[in-house]
Amino acid sequence: MLKGSMPALITPFKNGRVDIKTLKELVEWHISQGSHGLVPVGTTGESPTLSHEEHEIVVSEVVNTVAGRIPVVAGAGSNNTVEALRFMKHAKSVGANAALVVTPYYNKPTQDGLYAHFKMLHDQCDLPIVIYNIPGRSVVDMTPQTMGELAKLPRIIAVKDATGDLARVCDQRATCGKDFIQVSGEDATAHGFNAQGGVGCISVTANVAPALSSALQNACLAGDYSTALELQDRLMPLHKAIFTEPGLVGVKFAMSELGLCRDEIRLPLTALTDGTKELVRSALRHADLMN
Repeated sequence: MLKGSMPALITPFKNGRVDIKTLKELVEWHISQGSHGLVPVGTTGESPTLSHEEHEIVVSEVVNTVAGRIPVVAGAGSNNTVEALRFMKHAKSVGANAALVVTPYYNKPTQDGLYAHFKMLHDQCDLPIVIYNIPGRSVVDMTPQTMGELAKLPRIIAVKDATGDLARVCDQRATCGKDFIQVSGEDATAHGFNAQGGVGCISVTANVAPALSSALQNACLAGDYSTALELQDRLMPLHKAIFTEPGLVGVKFAMSELGLCRDEIRLPLTALTDGTKELVRSALRHADLMN
């Protein structure tokens, strides 16, 4: 069900409010550009600064606009298990295909706590779960052994792995099984991740370069890693420029340069510095996305 290029969809704003019109336009654009799925209200969708109402509106609008054409994996993570369950139940009610659930941040649970968190969500909502493991943000790291135990549960189907450790793919194949879906959560290593056994990427860069990102993933899925590497060479400066400062700020600026949305963000994030803006513009030119 989940594979290929799946943009971690930004949430566009206009004068401080969620811009639903632009959100719908972006969904249509991504489908036309070949994206294989969409992932609204993850960190790149500014979930930390959306209200619960805004979060649920964005999920509903994306699901309704997609209308079954590609999978929608709704962000539903929280460091409060009850809150995550609320988001999962809402995503299920509006027709999302799966939920993306991050390892609980800030509380720093043990491996037993991680297992209990995901098992409760699994047992109380029959929506498939994608585990999001990103130690750099959550300050907890789910081990391959814990993930292997969770993979035994029928609706825990995948991991978005943002560890940057390509050996993890092999370790998780050993503990979770070869049919457990592994997708990268880090653009710069997505090509290598697929070579190790991954099947796609939940991508920040795909917000601004969906056709290139989709072509790279299609090449990997076909086993054509030389073509994929050529595409990665075009995209690599963009990956680096976007993440010079917080990635969602970089990608919103890049999208604004192409007229796709405003670069408006919410505090505590702030606009890119002038030097980073020029890095992004240069990378867009390198990828042949602007003159």
